[in-house]
Amino acid sequence: MEILGIDIGFGFTKATNGNDSLVFKSVYGEATDVQFRELILADNDQDDHLQLDVDGKSYFLGELAERQSNVRFFTLDQGQFVAKFVKILALSAAARLVGGHIPINLVTGLPIGYYQKYKKDVAGILLGEHRVVITDAAGQIKEKVVNINKVRVIPQPFGSMFNLMLNDLGELGDKRLVKEKIGIIDVGFRTSDYTISDKMRYSERGSRTTDSGIARAFNVIATKLREDSGVNVELYRLYDAVDRGFIKIRGKEYDLKELTEQVFSQLASTVANEVDRLWADDWDIDTMVITGGGGAVLAKYLETLLKGYVMPVDAAKDARLNNVFGYRKFGKHLWARGVVPAPAAT
Repeated sequence: MEILGIDIGFGFTKATNGNDSLVFKSVYGEATDVQFRELILADNDQDDHLQLDVDGKSYFLGELAERQSNVRFFTLDQGQFVAKFVKILALSAAARLVGGHIPINLVTGLPIGYYQKYKKDVAGILLGEHRVVITDAAGQIKEKVVNINKVRVIPQPFGSMFNLMLNDLGELGDKRLVKEKIGIIDVGFRTSDYTISDKMRYSERGSRTTDSGIARAFNVIATKLREDSGVNVELYRLYDAVDRGFIKIRGKEYDLKELTEQVFSQLASTVANEVDRLWADDWDIDTMVITGGGGAVLAKYLETLLKGYVMPVDAAKDARLNNVFGYRKFGKHLWARGVVPAPAAT
């Protein structure tokens, strides 16, 4: 049995089996016949080649879809995401990390605001045997059965909480955090999730999902670029440009540094204001944790705006993986070390 953690996010899909991890953009497209498969330069990385056949259709995923597909699919709508994206993205990750026919116990998550509505749908979509075909960068084909034996869906920010509290064996590690009241701020691409763990008890009052994800800032940048260049830049194509501080469109370079600073500062203020309103009665929080890929981006703007102790963000670690590492640790807790319950409602 393999225990997998898979975080199927609007921006990126993240997965780990405990030894290897995988991160790719949550974009897919129709697979096309690539006539020249050899690398132009031998040093280029082939790990971004994700091609999967499932249910009789062939797809490119992530960077490969962005680079090769004529028709690409990307959404910020939760219902459409569950119905059309979850299966393809999750099976692509699972097929890459697990051998064929090996039973998989899977932990994944949903934003708090969508948890009750979609948790059964997500579990139903993923459970069972899925016959897939993987095509590698050289065009070699391998058939595989992805056998998902059990699925546990939890509220998304719990992943980061379990990542802090549990070790790699699924045992309680930092017992101090178990005894504290912790506020988790999980900033993703489409949403921001807020939740409180009060001595391992879940607080419904202190938990919410809002639309204050990084996509809100990217929308402002994309709108400005459309006004200046006449080109509608897809949101998922802005990651590298924002990191670099500029983008080239039809040979012309557009500086993004000042605009990025402005929109990220505004977004951080929005998140901090949401925290103040949501946790107004929770003035006894011991520690606040900023997590998620968006959280790592906003941390330098957000830390000074939050009132209370904020756990420092480790810049050496990929914050996008905090939830998925926690999902797998919880899976170890659940299936390899005996059942340990998720926080109970208060």
